Amino acid sequence: MISIARSLLVATIFVAALSAGAPALATDAAKGAQLVQAHCNMCHSPEAGAAPALDGVVGRKAGTAAGYPASTALKGSGLTWTPANLDAFLADPAKLVPGTVMPNPFVTPADRGDIIAYLATLKP
Repeated sequence: MISIARSLLVATIFVAALSAGAPALATDAAKGAQLVQAHCNMCHSPEAGAAPALDGVVGRKAGTAAGYPASTALKGSGLTWTPANLDAFLADPAKLVPGTVMPNPFVTPADRGDIIAYLATLKP
């Protein structure tokens, strides 16, 4: 269950993203956790110690997950994983970062929003 503090953090991140012109995103972190488990955990881990770890991804510079040799494309992208950049990457990884090894786009904005809401709860 997500704590009130985490819920407020998620809400704050999305209000900031919306005010910066990012698309409107759903904020169902519990559904996002289910989506990450079903679609992302084959390559990612929600906690440190496995690579590439998703803990602390929101706000982290792309390609800098500790202990993971990220692709040259991701390292050279210059991106920081803001909610808007995560949304664009999840929608079409190769479009945002040509040469990335991330294969799976998430087509629906609702699924992407739920995943990003969950990722915002994962702290290093």
